[in-house]
Amino acid sequence: RVLRATQTIVDEGLARPVLIGRPDVVRARIEQLGLRIQADKHFELVDPEDDPRYDSYWREFHAIMERKGVSPEAARTIVRTNSTVIAALMMQRGEVDTMICGTYGQYDWHLRYVTDIIGLKEGGRDISAISVLIIPKGTFFFCDTHVTVNPSVEELVEMTIMAAETVRRFGLEPKIALLSHSNFGSAGTASAVKMSAAVKRLREIAPDLEVDGEMHADAALNEELRERVFPNSILKGQANLMILPTLDTANTAFNLLKSLGEGVSVGPILIGLAKPVHIVTPSITVRGLVNMSAMAVVDAQKQEK
Repeated sequence: RVLRATQTIVDEGLARPVLIGRPDVVRARIEQLGLRIQADKHFELVDPEDDPRYDSYWREFHAIMERKGVSPEAARTIVRTNSTVIAALMMQRGEVDTMICGTYGQYDWHLRYVTDIIGLKEGGRDISAISVLIIPKGTFFFCDTHVTVNPSVEELVEMTIMAAETVRRFGLEPKIALLSHSNFGSAGTASAVKMSAAVKRLREIAPDLEVDGEMHADAALNEELRERVFPNSILKGQANLMILPTLDTANTAFNLLKSLGEGVSVGPILIGLAKPVHIVTPSITVRGLVNMSAMAVVDAQKQEK
């Protein structure tokens, strides 16, 4: 998938890819797949077993991780074998503009390394992930689908503000619904109270955001239904950014809709890191990788401004 996506990225002129892998294996796979790309000519290939920067890489990684139980020997081994760590170090050193990882392994495993190496954006406290679904009815954003298991009020507020910025990068005005099993105070459970409190706090610190809740998912999508329940909602029309109370609800809702529909999915888009890094999932398609690469390029260009 990575090599097929690289071919498309090169053909479409999206970026100059940098791949990490053993040259003999990469060349064999390119030939096996019948692709036209060539290392050095169309993309840069970093050999983790023979790179002149290896010594400086492992020393830099050890300096970051030495107080987290990583010995010099472990640092040498990790930097020799872990492509996510190598890519993150390249990002941190300014040798690449953005990175995508996650086509194998667990999401949390990749997230731990990129967070340790890249760090949070200035003034930020949290990281979140947005998954996007583009269907005939519209473009919808779901948060947080991969990172925060049970976000607090403060975490919900921060992720909502960051997610709204992402929606704007898609050329859309964010219309935000904080979802719940409760509909505008119909239930007093801890989850419902949390979502309601987050809306109240958002009104205080981001009064320009069109946000409301807590509400049912159908009320978020159907203005007529919402007005019958709560006619004074400041949310008008159909919500396009769904903030859900837990990782379970966000991930499940997104994957159900993705599987049932005929739409295009983008993401997960990682927000909150100091540099543009995205962690995909092992189920991602070739087109999904190309879409994420295009998104990453936009992120990198924004970072440079």
